[in-house]
Amino acid sequence: MAHDQRTPLVHASPDDSQHGGDDVNVGAVFKFCLALIVVGAVIHLVVWVLFQGLAGREAARVIPEYPLAVGQETRLPPEPRLQTDPRADLRALRDHEASVLSNYSWVDRNAGIVRIPIEEAIKATAKRGLPARPASEQPK
Repeated sequence: MAHDQRTPLVHASPDDSQHGGDDVNVGAVFKFCLALIVVGAVIHLVVWVLFQGLAGREAARVIPEYPLAVGQETRLPPEPRLQTDPRADLRALRDHEASVLSNYSWVDRNAGIVRIPIEEAIKATAKRGLPARPASEQPK
């Protein structure tokens, strides 16, 4: 077989069969990762200090008080208002209704109209009976 001048002969030695260990600089990769962690920690620290400073500055800022707004914090908006505690409102309504239905009170003192408890009204109605139309006016 004739040897071609253009292709060099490569002789493999037993040491060349292993991959070269000099291809990757492990120390440099480790240093880069360590530098990346340190830079990340420093950035986090700087951002945290910045936010703390801005929060302190915002808290220290004085809200200007306007002369027309003095005393307005206690003023209520006109009716109807939104419920802040619907359960308590319903409980107060039910208590008021129970009080009206179970106690005597005046409706109109001048006209002599009195409100009586509902139990007494039921007993009086059962004793007296309900009004009825005369038999001549009954529908056929």
